[in-house]
Amino acid sequence: MTRAMHTPALMLLNDSPRLPLIAALAVRFAATVTRWERQRRSRINLSKLDDRLLKDVGLTRYQASQEVSRQFWQG
Repeated sequence: MTRAMHTPALMLLNDSPRLPLIAALAVRFAATVTRWERQRRSRINLSKLDDRLLKDVGLTRYQASQEVSRQFWQG
């Protein structure tokens, strides 16, 4: 498994004015994949919460199941 870079570090690289085009595209791609992975993990964890914990975060079981059913690329 590779070591994941945090999105702020990727955004810092992406904002660099001297970054060659291919590097800028690679950084943007890495940031997108990182965001997708974070969303996927969040939805997996959300699916494991019981009703008491869902109530603590202000969600109903229906709202949680709607979120969990979304694809990883859907924001």
